[in-house]
Amino acid sequence: MDRPGASPGVSFAVSVDFDTVHVDDVSRHYGRRRALAHVTLQAQQGEILGLFGPNGAGKSTLISILSTLLRPSGGGVRYGAHTVAETGDALRGQIGVLGHDLYLYGDLTARENLRFFGRLYGLDRLEARVTDALARARLSDRADDRAGSFSRGLRQRLAFERALLHDPRLVLLDEPFTGLDDDSAQVLIERLGTLRDAGHIVVMATHDFDTAEAVVNRSLCVDRGRAWPVADGAGTLRERYRRTLAERV
Repeated sequence: MDRPGASPGVSFAVSVDFDTVHVDDVSRHYGRRRALAHVTLQAQQGEILGLFGPNGAGKSTLISILSTLLRPSGGGVRYGAHTVAETGDALRGQIGVLGHDLYLYGDLTARENLRFFGRLYGLDRLEARVTDALARARLSDRADDRAGSFSRGLRQRLAFERALLHDPRLVLLDEPFTGLDDDSAQVLIERLGTLRDAGHIVVMATHDFDTAEAVVNRSLCVDRGRAWPVADGAGTLRERYRRTLAERV
């Protein structure tokens, strides 16, 4: 879920404000295996930062560290002037995550799923938030259908709004376009644009260069646990990524 360790009745009403996320010399090891090695980056409000790289490059590990689900083996992350050790749940209440697992309950309706997670967050105006989220996902007409009856694209749209229900400052997305048809991908692109325009910080790991190119402001190449800016200049995002990767080999 978006808040590891959350339980019913936990309130995230106390917020921690930040407009920049700093990753400073972060490494992560699993025994002898190196997942990340001395990664440094910055993401700021009103920006969508794209992470591109092959499977196993370290993108998902970096997303997990940014979400506070995983601790780095070295280095650290600051959310403005704050660390998770200093602020705990108040900081986690400003982070929304959409990963490979959508964390939806198939036996609950779309509306009931959103209500459930809204209660975990201790949100006020819950019914209004749920109604608005369903409208943004373009699921108002399916609000009382079980989520288990939805296509992958509809479930992805619902899970995306679940991750945003508490209006997080930092939005973390791991392969958000997986399995989406053109209509669902377009809904997600438009929603990402509204988040960027509203000043949210978005970090997105994806393999979908063509779709992501429409929304990302900056891009990083992640490979073998290291990260570099994707080269500027002529060519598509995919072409510039390949040029960056080739220069680093």
